[in-house]
Amino acid sequence: MALSVLITGASSGIGAALAREYSKRGAKLALLARRKDRLEEVARSLRSAHAIPCDVTDDAQVHRAVREALDALGGHLDVVVANAGIGMMGTVEELSIDDYRREFETNVFGVLRTVKATLGALRRSSGRIAVMGSVSGFLSLPGTSAYAMSKFAVRALAEALGAELSKDGVSVTHIAPGFVESEIRKLDNAGQAHEGRDPIPSFLLMPNAIAAHQMAEAIQARKPEVVITNHGKAAMFVATRFPRATHSVVRLASSQVLSRVKT
Repeated sequence: MALSVLITGASSGIGAALAREYSKRGAKLALLARRKDRLEEVARSLRSAHAIPCDVTDDAQVHRAVREALDALGGHLDVVVANAGIGMMGTVEELSIDDYRREFETNVFGVLRTVKATLGALRRSSGRIAVMGSVSGFLSLPGTSAYAMSKFAVRALAEALGAELSKDGVSVTHIAPGFVESEIRKLDNAGQAHEGRDPIPSFLLMPNAIAAHQMAEAIQARKPEVVITNHGKAAMFVATRFPRATHSVVRLASSQVLSRVKT
């Protein structure tokens, strides 16, 4: 029987790559995202894919979208990937309280809304939930406080939720990518695309097709957590095993950068 899969943030980047990966596996797809045109373009390129416009920061839209998805998928859900996310960059001094709220509304509460709206269907199918975290959920760097805070919160949610749902046969997989091909780094804090290349060197970027395959494998195996990219695994290992040394290095590097900027 074909899997029924719901993916948020499916109009580009990792979300679209996951849609393509699950399509290759013969899944029936419900694809959710804010950008209707981009979303429909992705859905048209795949078989058995339904485009459902949805802003995960809106309670009513999430519940409506999940109802539409269940109708399109015959009332059945096997896998939910809560992937929608944004990245607010800037120092604590530069970012406003509203910037932090926007980050959490999408990256944390958007995940929570998606989970709560789909939980009943996943309990019936003993299904799988995947939440999109980041290596930033283990290591917070200067200029990334809003994003890292949201990803630390997502990791905490996944850990607690996995324990709570184990008795129901529902698995929860926390996905922590390192540098993967994505549009998120090409968007400013207002969500507008800017010109130029990805600021991450190409040799560090994992193609999103490879990342999506690894993610889908981890979800299928019901792994509680998967870290994507070797540099991501290295960063997580160092940050969790040697926190004091990591913090010292980060602070030293930051002070050197700031001193160069000031001079």
